[in-house]
Amino acid sequence: MGARLEALPYRHVLTLPTEPSAVRTARQTAEQAMAEWGISLRHPTVGPALLILSELVTNSVRHAAALSPQMTVIYAAGADCLAFAVHDRHPHQPSLNTSVADTGTGAGGLGTVMELTLGLSGTAVVRADADGKGKSIWITLPL
Repeated sequence: MGARLEALPYRHVLTLPTEPSAVRTARQTAEQAMAEWGISLRHPTVGPALLILSELVTNSVRHAAALSPQMTVIYAAGADCLAFAVHDRHPHQPSLNTSVADTGTGAGGLGTVMELTLGLSGTAVVRADADGKGKSIWITLPL
């Protein structure tokens, strides 16, 4: 998974309203992009990747909509790597050092995102916007 994100040959960017329907649209767009890029939707990484993406978009809808009426989803891939990011203009940068057990709920949220990502030997990074008024959460997974 040594590929730098900038070097990934496939890329798609989607801007969506920060509302519940964005979750379905982001997921369907991911499925379509991966199919176009030759990534089998039956690949063992795809199901967990779609769940991670859905959780991140849901978090933006739930927590950022008041300050960020839109979000941007970035999809990227290469021969051995799948990456995506969800960007919104809410300044809060969540901690990614959490697990499902830490949330006290037993399911959902960033705990699930991190357990799935790390379970697939992937990486997760929060990147602040230059002005500090927004962030992107990037997930990179090996294929």
